[in-house]
Amino acid sequence: MSSVKLEENSIFNQLSACGHQKVVFCNDDYTGLKAIIAIHDTTLGPAIGGTRMWSYKTEQDALNDVLRLSQAMTYKAAITGLNLGGGKAVIIGDSRTDKSEAMMRRFGRFIEDLNGTFITAAEVGTGTKDMEYIRMETEYVTGVPESVGGSGDPSPITARGVFMGIKACVKELFGTDSLAGRIVAVQGAGHVGEYLVSLLRAENAKVYVSDINEERLGKVAKRYGAEVVNNNQLFDLDFDVYAPCALGATVNSETIGKMKCSIVAGSANNQLADEKIDGQLLLDKGILYAPDYLINAGGLINCYSEIAGYNKKRTMQLADNIYEATREVLKKSKAEKIPTSLAANKIAEKRIQDIKKIKSTY
Repeated sequence: MSSVKLEENSIFNQLSACGHQKVVFCNDDYTGLKAIIAIHDTTLGPAIGGTRMWSYKTEQDALNDVLRLSQAMTYKAAITGLNLGGGKAVIIGDSRTDKSEAMMRRFGRFIEDLNGTFITAAEVGTGTKDMEYIRMETEYVTGVPESVGGSGDPSPITARGVFMGIKACVKELFGTDSLAGRIVAVQGAGHVGEYLVSLLRAENAKVYVSDINEERLGKVAKRYGAEVVNNNQLFDLDFDVYAPCALGATVNSETIGKMKCSIVAGSANNQLADEKIDGQLLLDKGILYAPDYLINAGGLINCYSEIAGYNKKRTMQLADNIYEATREVLKKSKAEKIPTSLAANKIAEKRIQDIKKIKSTY
């Protein structure tokens, strides 16, 4: 039998480069469903990841996105100490006009066919109602409303994890994790940003807050006694902690040059525009960076608790563990003189390899 030569840009080469185990293409002409489910790694447990619905320009863009996001979920679960693997799903289409009950339920059937190797949740372009539709066809879904037995809004848990990450960084720099008198700039006053502001103010930190939604910004600032600042003026101010809680890539070569803070720790995904370059720039400048996928893992912890049947108290305890996990990353970064983003990756990879060796002995 002659061997099959793979093209350099083949899908299989793309999967191998990132270490993916399985990619499923879901197509249904009747509902208009076009989706991709990517399972990156299941060493630690079933792959979990949200379902994103987006109007991708090309199918290749959709594939690139789902591969990148699923790999990140593996690292997030590993470093947080959860017994979960990493996965993700994307549905190609406009969530405002293309989505329907039938489409989401058909998608649920595809998930059911994976026999529990993939568990999904809400993401960009999908919500709790969509998860309810999926739940009608499969049990492998989390993040449904509390009214139907789910865990509800994960924002308080996510904010708690970010708060603990900030405290861990403050402890590293100042010898105490007390936030009294510390100055924190929270960029983004959405659900997570608001909960974070409330936690910070409860510890008597001074808080600057910014957001493009001026009405919401004003309400949050007034409610918690925070000071409003314009996004464009954020890096003109002196503060201890910059907490990006909205857009990604706000930490880049341009903004790092302007920063007067000592710590970057927030809930936004992909905060570094370029992980290698910007991680090193922060290290060179002496700014502590709490890796985003570690300290914003509260949403994942919330889903894990729903699967495991944990109560809210236990879920908060798991979020509090982010404190020690962040301390471990900072310690490794300091000892090896490497960016914290790289230190976090190494810790996550080691846990996966260790468990893989244990499993091979069964």
